[in-house]
Amino acid sequence: MTTWELKEDGIPVKLITDNMCGFFMNKQEIDLVVVGADRIAANGDVANKIGTYMVAVLAKENKIPFYVAAPVSTLDLSLASGKEIPIEERSSEEVMIINNKRIVPEGVEAEHPAFDITPNHLVTAIITENGIARAPFTESLQALANQK
Repeated sequence: MTTWELKEDGIPVKLITDNMCGFFMNKQEIDLVVVGADRIAANGDVANKIGTYMVAVLAKENKIPFYVAAPVSTLDLSLASGKEIPIEERSSEEVMIINNKRIVPEGVEAEHPAFDITPNHLVTAIITENGIARAPFTESLQALANQK
């Protein structure tokens, strides 16, 4: 869906899978990263789908700006940091069973968190409909949240 929307807006787009991002970042074929967010704490820590933290670390290592685009309604300024955001743990069967067939040996356990936390020091800026927040996020996010 995202690739279709970008193409429709005339933005050049190339689809890669999550685990390819480091390869392309290292080759300097990625200019910047934009991700969404499910929840943003007052200090700018970001909860998003699992794997977002990994992409942010790779972006930092490769000196690539890492942006978060989310509506102001995603801000939860009652939470001081991402450490206070509960992480949903999905059923381990989702990664151990395909078409009712177990794909891992008996006795092997799995964990399946649905989200991870990206610490604010990895975030270049947070883009909202009310404007752009930059560090220090506790101040800039509060200013955006107060806009009507």
